[in-house]
Amino acid sequence: MNPFYYVLSVNGLLFALSLVFYFFPPKKINALYGYRTNRTIINDKIWEQANTFFRKQLLIYASITLVASLFFAYIKPDITWQPMALMLLSLAVSVIKTEQELNKTYDREGNKKK
Repeated sequence: MNPFYYVLSVNGLLFALSLVFYFFPPKKINALYGYRTNRTIINDKIWEQANTFFRKQLLIYASITLVASLFFAYIKPDITWQPMALMLLSLAVSVIKTEQELNKTYDREGNKKK
C-alpha cells in the first residue's frame, strides 16, 4: 500500500472527523455524538465545557499527527505502525487533557469547585 494513502486513511480520517466535530459541535447531551463520559452527561454546563475543550484539543493534535505522519511517510516509505500509534496518541492526549480540565473545574458529582 502506498504510504501516503495509509497516512491519509488513518490520520487524515481523524483530522477530517476533528474538523466535523469542530464546526458542527453537539448542541445538547445526546446518545450518539460528542465527548461522552459519565461525568459529562451529568449536566449541560459540564457537557458544553467538555465538548468545547475536547474539540479544540482534538483539532490541534489531529493536525500535528497528520503532518508528522506525512513527514514520516516521506522520509521512510515503508512505515507500518507509526501513523496508527500517532493517531492513538493524539486521541489519548486529547482525552487526558480534557479530563484534567474538567478536574480543575468540577468535582466528581458535577458541582463546580470553589
